[in-house]
Amino acid sequence: QMVSMLLDQGKPSPSPAAGTLAQFYTNLVDQDVEPDIAQELIDGLRMDLTGRQQCDGELLRTELCNRIAARIKTVDPSEQADTIPRQCRVVVLIGPTGVGKTTTIAKLAANFKLRQGLRVGMITIDTYRVAAVDQLQTYAEIVEVPLRTVLSPTELRQAVYALRGMDVVLIDTTGRSQNDLLRLSQLRSFLDAADADEVHVVVSAAANPRCLRGILERFAPLGANR
Repeated sequence: QMVSMLLDQGKPSPSPAAGTLAQFYTNLVDQDVEPDIAQELIDGLRMDLTGRQQCDGELLRTELCNRIAARIKTVDPSEQADTIPRQCRVVVLIGPTGVGKTTTIAKLAANFKLRQGLRVGMITIDTYRVAAVDQLQTYAEIVEVPLRTVLSPTELRQAVYALRGMDVVLIDTTGRSQNDLLRLSQLRSFLDAADADEVHVVVSAAANPRCLRGILERFAPLGANR
């Protein structure tokens, strides 16, 4: 597939580095890293490291991890303090089950309140998962922010209105499989009621590209903009 793709682009087929570098190239491709990205990473190691260093598997692994990490762009919430207007900003997190939406909500709440001094409120509609509300309630008590639990879109609209005096309102949602169209439709009704400024799709950084594309194709139509 890689050779065919490169020939279609009119480019010569790359030759993976010999020895240990070749094995790292193979490992990357086996883990669904795009071949051109894998080749670029390996070429960088070959150019920047000496021949002896290229034979050191542990050194190569550490250097490769560092270079992969450097390619992943992140935003520190504390850097956004000046960009958040002082009127109430409603932020919703949606996504599949098990990707960490609830713990991420708690971390965001802590950042916004403790580092930026913002007034923060939290809402959860995740009443389906066992102990989900208790988990978020514990986080809310630790950070000392109000938490409201809602069961319907109407209650969600009322909860957002009740927290309108806050700077930021964070909404946690129930995880939905991207293949469960009925529950995705139900989630859409909650999102319409929230009338959020930001709707973030939360995904696992370790998911393969095919899985990520499937998630985005199903969740993006719900109004996701982050």
